[in-house]
Amino acid sequence: MSDPRPRSTLLVTGLHPETREPVLRVVWEHGDTLEGLLARHGWAPADLDGVAGRRTPHEVELKVGLGPIGAHPTADRLAPLAPGPQRVPHDPDLQLAPGEEPHRVQRIAVYAVVRSARGVLLTAYSDRTNAPGWIGWPGGGLDLGELPQEGLRREVREETGQEIEIREVLAVRSSRWIGRAPDGRLEDFQTVRIVYLADCPHPTDPVVHDVGGTTAYAVWSPPAEVADLPLTTTCRAIWADYLAGRA
Repeated sequence: MSDPRPRSTLLVTGLHPETREPVLRVVWEHGDTLEGLLARHGWAPADLDGVAGRRTPHEVELKVGLGPIGAHPTADRLAPLAPGPQRVPHDPDLQLAPGEEPHRVQRIAVYAVVRSARGVLLTAYSDRTNAPGWIGWPGGGLDLGELPQEGLRREVREETGQEIEIREVLAVRSSRWIGRAPDGRLEDFQTVRIVYLADCPHPTDPVVHDVGGTTAYAVWSPPAEVADLPLTTTCRAIWADYLAGRA
């Protein structure tokens, strides 16, 4: 069932591996993976060139360097799922009414690995989520008409009270599951996470301004201690992306 609410469009522009000229421009539809999308056009993702946005109509564009299929084993930070049919996870103990069909929802979200002299910035999920107490990176979904870097600064400010300087795009990761939204609506929910690297020149004690939201608290953590924390699966994968990029 299609989501009747206004939606944003996620575009993928593929750049030729030698000339870096655009050779492909397609929509990343709900339920697809980046690798599967590009494979249908004869390419694989090799690197992430950048992210752009447009307010009206609301579009987010991923610029991806292309390469031959199977030639870039390290490209999992761009496409963690293999092409082909995927089994969609369900929330535990999901109860369906007779004939109930999920609404298809694709959310474009922005997150950041934020560094400072006090460590890296982490957030804990609140009991409004399905992962209370687990640790993730600051960020969240883009509002309709919001540009990616603009949305990231807003999310970090709301969840932690910090002001950041965005450096580069670190990774793009997607996940999908079927479950109920906080309002009880059944959703086939896909989130595409654009992950940035950012610095906080003037770190302060974190303060959650979005009281009653999805963030219980925020902390600065020494980088050496991050791996020992109860990180979500996605958070741990993003940390691995960061460490691989610094190696």
